[in-house]
Amino acid sequence: MADGWTLAIEGGRPARARLLPYGRQVVGEDDIRAVGEVLRGEWLTTGPAVPAFEEAFAQWTGAEHAVAVSSGTAALHGAVYATGIGQGDEVIVPVLTFVATANAVRFLGANPVFVDVLPDTLNIDPTAVERAISPRTKAVIAVDYAGQPAAYDQLRKIAEARGLRLLADAAHSLGARFGGCPVGTLADASSFSLHPVKHITSGEGGVITTDDAATARRLRSFRNHGITTDHHEREATGSWFYEMVDLGFNYRLTDLQCALARSQLAKLEGWLGRRREIAALYDRAFGVFDEIERPVVADWCEPAWHLYVIRLRLDRLAAGRGEILRALRAENIGVNVHYIPVPWHPYYRGLGWKPGSWPVAEDAYERILSLPMFHGMTDADANTVIFAVEKVLRRFRR
Repeated sequence: MADGWTLAIEGGRPARARLLPYGRQVVGEDDIRAVGEVLRGEWLTTGPAVPAFEEAFAQWTGAEHAVAVSSGTAALHGAVYATGIGQGDEVIVPVLTFVATANAVRFLGANPVFVDVLPDTLNIDPTAVERAISPRTKAVIAVDYAGQPAAYDQLRKIAEARGLRLLADAAHSLGARFGGCPVGTLADASSFSLHPVKHITSGEGGVITTDDAATARRLRSFRNHGITTDHHEREATGSWFYEMVDLGFNYRLTDLQCALARSQLAKLEGWLGRRREIAALYDRAFGVFDEIERPVVADWCEPAWHLYVIRLRLDRLAAGRGEILRALRAENIGVNVHYIPVPWHPYYRGLGWKPGSWPVAEDAYERILSLPMFHGMTDADANTVIFAVEKVLRRFRR
C-alpha cells in the first residue's frame, strides 16, 4: 500500500496537519464592531440590543415573538415551564438527543418518557409517541436531529387529538423548513441554541419562539427571576418598583451577546447555503462507499445541516465504531458522536431506565459518526475529510 494510504495510527502521514473540528464559530470584523459599539454604549445587559435581536430573530423565523435567554438549555427549560408542566407530569422525548432535552423536563419535577426514532431520519417516531401517551402525558418535545425538522404534521395531529402541547427542540435546525414553513413556527414553542457550534452564535445563548403573546410574557418574566419588568424598562418609565410574580431564574442574555448574535443573523442565509454545498459534496463522494450510509433527507423538508451524520455498516468492516473514530481522529478529522441515548447515562439509569427498549436508536448509536460540518469550511477542508474517510474505510473493509 502506498505511504499516502497508510493510516496515521499505523505510522502514516495524517490527512491534515491540524485538527479540523466537527463544528466551530465564524466571527468576522463586523461582528467584533457590533460588540464594540455596545461596549462603548450605556447598556451592557437588559438594554436595547436585546429587543432588537429578538425582533430580528422573530422576523427571520416567521414567529410572532422571540425571547432571548442565556443558553439553549435555558430555552428548553423556559419552553417546558411555559406549558405549565409540573410535578409528576410526563413529557415524551426522543431517546436520541442531547441530555438537555430531557433535563429540562426534570428541572420542573416532571418525568421524561423516552421513545424511539425513525430509522431513516433518526427523528422522533410519531407512532412511538402515540403508543407512549398516558393520562399523565402533558407534552411532546420533538428534536430536529442534525438539523432536519421532525414530522410536525403527524405530531401536530397527535397533539391536538390528545390535548397535548407540542414543543420543538430546534437547537440544530435554525433556518430549516418543513413543507415550506420555517422552523420556529411549527410548534407551540420552539427552542434554539446560540452555542459556538450552531448556525449563529452569541458565545452562549438561546432563543424561544412562539406565536402566543401570553407565553412570551411569561418567558420574559421567567428569565428575569420571575419579575414583571427589567431594569431598562423601569429606567425608561422612571420607576423603581417591581414585583416577583413567579419563581424564575437569571437566564438573561446580555446586550453584548445579542449584538453579536444579531450581526451573525444577518449572514445566516449565506451560511446555510454553504452548509448545503458541503452536504452535497459529501453526498456525491460517499455515495460510492458500501461501508457507510449517508443521511436521509425527507422529501417535505429542507434541513439546516447542523450535523452531517453517517452510519457505518459494521457487517462490512473489520473494526467497530470506536476504532474507526480513533483512526479518523488520528488523521486530524474531528469526528464526534451525537448522541449516547439519554437513558444510558448514569443519572437516568438511576431513575430506572435500562438499555434495550429503543432498538432503532440503540442500533444507530453503535454506528453513527458526525463528520465536520460548519459554514467556515472550505472545499479543501471537505475534501480532506472525504480522503480520510476513504483511507480508513479502505484499511478496514472486509
